[in-house]
Formats: sequence, structure tokens, C-alpha cells
Amino acid sequence: MDAPTPASGFHMADVRRKRPSERRAVAVGELRAGPVGFAALAGKTLPKGDALAMAEVAGLQGAKNAAQLMPLCHPLSLEYVDVRCVPVPERHAIRVYCETSLTAKTGVEMEALAGASAALLTLYDLTKPVEPALSIEAVRLLFKEGGKKGLWIHPEGMDAEERAYYRPQPGPRLDGEAVAVVTLSDRAAAGVYEDKSGALLEERLRAMGADVHRQLLADGIEPLAAALRAEAARGTPLVLCTGGTGFGPRDLAPEALAQVATRPVPGLAELFRSASSAHTTLAWLSRSACALVGDGTLVLLLPGSPKAVAQGMDILGPLLPHALAMMRGLPHA
Repeated sequence: MDAPTPASGFHMADVRRKRPSERRAVAVGELRAGPVGFAALAGKTLPKGDALAMAEVAGLQGAKNAAQLMPLCHPLSLEYVDVRCVPVPERHAIRVYCETSLTAKTGVEMEALAGASAALLTLYDLTKPVEPALSIEAVRLLFKEGGKKGLWIHPEGMDAEERAYYRPQPGPRLDGEAVAVVTLSDRAAAGVYEDKSGALLEERLRAMGADVHRQLLADGIEPLAAALRAEAARGTPLVLCTGGTGFGPRDLAPEALAQVATRPVPGLAELFRSASSAHTTLAWLSRSACALVGDGTLVLLLPGSPKAVAQGMDILGPLLPHALAMMRGLPHA
């Protein structure tokens, strides 16, 4: 049972049941000065020493201490921090970047912003004896990547140099790939309830650029086995099924797949169960399976609930383009 919300209404986000994933963030901001202050900064002639070098150290410290500055910020064990101070002569500015990354259950953007802010404040502190008319401007998150939402870039965008240096990584894509979504449920097939799991799978796959066609089948071996044979004959490279992976007498999706499979692919199902167990130990009861059917159809069986489907796509979605490349014998490093 979750802890009650304090009377004040303040509480840290509950990330206990989230799955760790690789995350990265880059924040940016500028210190604006006049000609005198900028010349001393860029020329490293300030009375207190090299402000650019000290700002980089301060940025590292700021990123590592973000949770001490912001009460509801999760303490994180950062795996990488990089602070850059780039002179911009045409604006008499020092542009500061702070990159942070780690594998965790929550994002790392506040650490990047704290690092950039600490570096900028240090530049201000060391420059004000020479020129007090300084300003800190446009501190913002440049981009973040990883986690459930993947890549996010600030609406103001990034210039060519920033893109070339940081190389933000978009989420996995299935552009133009034909993908079949098959829902197995006696009750959904009979119209007793709406097929929400299949709809969610279709939505997630279309967001990755896939060309999706969907069908709803009753439980049992033969309906799914026949559908998988048809998809393989049609040349569909990827089939994602939802439902029929439990212990019920009609939960026979793994048996249907075994009947038509040409090669098992056990690792994906093992990964799904292992990673899903971070959400619930009931994941170990899933009979999810994966196999190749024919020469070029990858079939993945997921549980029947929308929540399990969402978790399955979070866990396995990033691997699907790589899996299809392997299946086709294409370069996939």
C-alpha cells in the first residue's frame, strides 16, 4: 500500500514500480557581459583566476547536489556529467552546457539544469569584480531522452553544432513496416467488452511509424495458428499478439505459436518477464513467448491487459527494429 500523501500536499513522485532505463539530459544557458567582462572571461585574465575552468567544476558539483537544492528531487547516482563553457564573441556571452546521464527509474533533467545554473552563477561571481552589469539568460533544458517518452527537444530547437556534438537519439522506429496486431479473447470477440489491449498496441506501433492491421480472434489453438500461417504467407515481418498467455483452460496462445514456429526466440519473452517483475511479481506467471514463423515473420505473445501491453512495448519496443534487421541478415550493429 502506498504511503499516504502528507497533509501539506507535497510528496516525491513514487517511482518504486518503474523500470530503470537509460536517460540523458542536456541543459543550456548564457552569461551575458559587456566587452570588458567578456574579454577578461574569454582571455582568462579575471582577478580570481580562470573562471571558465572553475565554472566547469562548479557545474559538476551542482549536478551532483541537485537533490539537496530541490526538496522533492530524487537523489540520483549520476554516471556521467559533462560541463562545457563556450565563448560567443558576437553576443559577449559565455554559453554553458551541462550534460547528465544514468540508468534510473526517473529522469535526470533537474541535475542538468542544476549543473548549468551552478556554472553560470560561478561565472557571474568571478566576473562581477570587473563588470557588475551581468545577466544570466535563457536557462532551459535543451533536450532529454530515454524513459517512457523517449526523445524530447525544446521547442526553441537546437542548432547544427549542438546536434552534431550531442547527437540526440530518437526513439526506435518501424517506419513503413507492416505489422499485424492480433487480440485473443473469447469475450472481446463476442462483443462483451472492448478490445483495449489491441487498440493500445496499434497506437504504440503507429507512433513508431508502422503500418498496422489488426484482428480480433477467439481463444484456442487453431484460430491463432491459422492467422499466423496467413501472416507468414503474406510476408508480414512482425506480429504482436495480446492475450491467451495465462493459465486458463482457453489460454493457448503459446501452444498455437509452437504449432507453427520454425525457430524459437526465447530471449525476448525472458526479458519481458524479468523486466516486468519490477512492476509486479505476477509477471513470472506469464507464458509470453516469441518465435519466428516461416522465413521472415517474428511473432511475439504478450499478456491480455492494457497495462501489460504498455509495459511490454516499453521493454521490447526498442529492440524490434534491431530484431527485424537481424532476421533479414542486414547490418544491425
